[in-house]
Amino acid sequence: MEERIQEVAAELSKTAAQARAQFGTLSPEQLNWKPDSGSWSVGQCFDHLITTHSQYFPLLQQLRAGGVEPSLWERYSPFSGFFGAYLIRNLSPENHKKYKTSSKAEPSTSEIDGRIVERFSAHQAELIDHIQNLSAEIDPETTIITSPLLSFVTYSLDDCLAIFVVHGQRHLRQARRVTEMAGFPAH
Repeated sequence: MEERIQEVAAELSKTAAQARAQFGTLSPEQLNWKPDSGSWSVGQCFDHLITTHSQYFPLLQQLRAGGVEPSLWERYSPFSGFFGAYLIRNLSPENHKKYKTSSKAEPSTSEIDGRIVERFSAHQAELIDHIQNLSAEIDPETTIITSPLLSFVTYSLDDCLAIFVVHGQRHLRQARRVTEMAGFPAH
């Protein structure tokens, strides 16, 4: 487990570093600019990641403490492998198809403050801390969890870790595309 945890932590750190390097100097106007009303701004991409991944903190804290008993659905759901693979594939940065997010994961619709990239970076560090401090007795491949966003969706903890990585990369790429669009403010 230790090697897998370090691999995920390195990827999450890399995403935070890329966010700081690429978006850390953007003005509030640039962070809040949207190409149209149906699209997200750079700031909303990061706000969405913070909102979504924070939903997992209570679960990660429980796993950190150890002794979490799987629910009946987690023990017997025939769909856990399917849901994990589906989410990893669909949240991959290579997949450009738009998906509607859960209402629990919607980014703020009001103006995002100019510190969103700093907040995202701090959030990534907190997520890494939660992951690195999971109980050593946990097997990520056989530990099945329930999504805090959709209560009928289950997947392995290992798939959850992969989802954190690809989800962050997906929205980093989305934020980059926003900055490359015609009409993006110069400063």
